[in-house]
Amino acid sequence: MPYYRSVGEVPRKRHTQFRQPDGTLYAEELMGQEGFSSDSSLLYHRHLPTGILTAEEYTPPATTRVPNLPLKPRHLRTHKLDGTGGDAVLGRRPLLANDDVRIGYAVATEPSPLYRNAIGDECLYVEAGTMRLESTFGVLEAGAGDYVIVPTSVIFRIVPTGAEPLRLLTVEASGHIGPPRRYLSVRGQFLEHSPYCERDVRGPQGPLLVDDTDVEVYVRHRARGAGDGTAWTRYVYAHHPFDVVGWDGHLYPWAFSIHDFEPITGRVHQPPPVHQTFEGPNFVICSFVPRKVDYHPQAVPVPYNHHNVDSDEMMFYTGGNYEARRGSGIEQGSISLHPAGFTHGPQPGAVERSLGAEFFDELAVMVDTFRPLELCEAAAECEDPGYAWTWARPAGQ
Repeated sequence: MPYYRSVGEVPRKRHTQFRQPDGTLYAEELMGQEGFSSDSSLLYHRHLPTGILTAEEYTPPATTRVPNLPLKPRHLRTHKLDGTGGDAVLGRRPLLANDDVRIGYAVATEPSPLYRNAIGDECLYVEAGTMRLESTFGVLEAGAGDYVIVPTSVIFRIVPTGAEPLRLLTVEASGHIGPPRRYLSVRGQFLEHSPYCERDVRGPQGPLLVDDTDVEVYVRHRARGAGDGTAWTRYVYAHHPFDVVGWDGHLYPWAFSIHDFEPITGRVHQPPPVHQTFEGPNFVICSFVPRKVDYHPQAVPVPYNHHNVDSDEMMFYTGGNYEARRGSGIEQGSISLHPAGFTHGPQPGAVERSLGAEFFDELAVMVDTFRPLELCEAAAECEDPGYAWTWARPAGQ
């Protein structure tokens, strides 16, 4: 993240002696990106963060990917996956993936195990329910509408905290996720034209201290020759990794609510880049929020037909009424996939219905990828097979 935080106890100077009450040294850990050349934080542990007792290969449920063949738009009803989860890490159901990003869905009712994603950052969008992200950096509370960004290799777990199940859209990158560079100054401050700023960002509260021994941590990591280039290892740590008495720096889990995204509007229809919220390696994440729509007297508020020749467009519908998709079967929790090679646009009748509208009450998360998205098994389980043909018939037929 582009600004500095300090939580708990840290010494006045970095890389200097910092002693515990019994006189022993705290163990300093630098967690940093791009080989000491980018954002980092310094954490101070009661015990050595390197202390492992065992390491064994772990085999998660198998996941395969198949191309989007025949090439066509897809509609996935994620709520059909209810009852297939358990926790928000091992219970995730991958839906769409390529070598840059894996998009999944989780319905969680129980705490996850401790987990470290050593492949890349994660963006977790809370569709419904509440959760507590516990990590070496402390506790981060989140609820419906929150994006939670977890940097690469942070050890964390997800604890559902409400009476209803926790529903998450999960976006796992093969690299780092952050605010678009055009919204930031050269020193990392949000600029005036950014649709959100530092005041909207929440960091962990802490420190979170847990005294325990022989603690399991699941790690997903790179492995050349594995099916998707990744593998899992299950470690047993001598001491619980939540033993950090303080940390400071620019790298930590953080949350931002979609309800704090300030929409950029105009006299005529604005293109999707105005909705961009984050960027990752070869993909972007955008937020569509309730907003005043185009105010030219002859404006057409819904999107024009468009063909993004370099990208696949995935949209997750998470509230309100998405006017351009009315009549297509889209509902709460739906995912649409509009691939490169296919021209997509508003459903039949949507353009005329939108004329004269002053406000759209819609909530959606979009992920645009610059390499084709492939379909995972769970996509086949929840697909609406009639969606591709809805532009060729009047609404309701």
